[in-house]
Amino acid sequence: MVATEIISGSKNKEHTLIVIAGATASGKTDLSIQLAEKYNTEIISADARQFYREMNIGTAKPIADQLKKVNHHFINSLSIHNDYSAGKFRDEALMLLNNLFLKHKTVILVGGSGLFISAVLNGFDEISEVSFDAKEKVKNLFELKGINGLLEQLKKSDIDYYNVVDQQNPYRLIRALEICISSGQPFSSFRKGTKTENDFNVNYFIIDIEREELYNRINKRVDEMMNAGLLEEAKSLYQFRSLNALNTVGYKELFDFIDGKYDLEIAIEKIKQHTRNYAKRQLTWFRKEKETHWKTAGEIIAFNKI
Repeated sequence: MVATEIISGSKNKEHTLIVIAGATASGKTDLSIQLAEKYNTEIISADARQFYREMNIGTAKPIADQLKKVNHHFINSLSIHNDYSAGKFRDEALMLLNNLFLKHKTVILVGGSGLFISAVLNGFDEISEVSFDAKEKVKNLFELKGINGLLEQLKKSDIDYYNVVDQQNPYRLIRALEICISSGQPFSSFRKGTKTENDFNVNYFIIDIEREELYNRINKRVDEMMNAGLLEEAKSLYQFRSLNALNTVGYKELFDFIDGKYDLEIAIEKIKQHTRNYAKRQLTWFRKEKETHWKTAGEIIAFNKI
């Protein structure tokens, strides 16, 4: 059995959700598959970029052989043309968990999207409807000053969320600023409410990895993605570059290369830099999460021996 001293929640609950989180390239995929095989269970992906079936190489999805080993949910579940949110993910993930717990005592939730993991575990505070004036102000700001204008205003309005948000994602910046302006409160203040009580235990692990090793892994992964055809994938998606799903590291830089803003070598270096920045923001997010356990991949495997 899993040792119980680390499990959060009531010990008389019958089912356990093991959460494997961490920065991009920290080894979440391999670790989650090992655990799923050990428990003969299934995996729910909480990596928002891997939901989109058109985006493969740049999102570091599990390869076909890995997907055959263990049943994965939510990977390739959406098109880049679909709108999706953490709230929708929470509703669908909890419904899925109810069904999976009919077959399994333990289920694995894995990903680097902290907001989506938090949605499942904690729920959301109620956010009042955004006013039309707030939407117009943010829209005008974005049109006049672009993403840098959004970042500058968010830094003034909500430094806590500024420090953890994906700064290359204008959709999230716009949404946060709309709420700041409309409510008169920082967006982050709506994310500190009472935790939702779930009817399952939670083992929330975050992969602890040395920064130098993580950055080396990121740099190597980007090179491997380029060799695997990331540029060709970006070219095939270029006509859809304005979609929110494609406003993400690995694609934006190559779209800029295609537009002639800089050469390919610079684009690759920017992908590496922006991915390292993204990993840093992921870890900042996870450090603020409560009831988590920072362990190396080896320590997590050792802890979960049956």
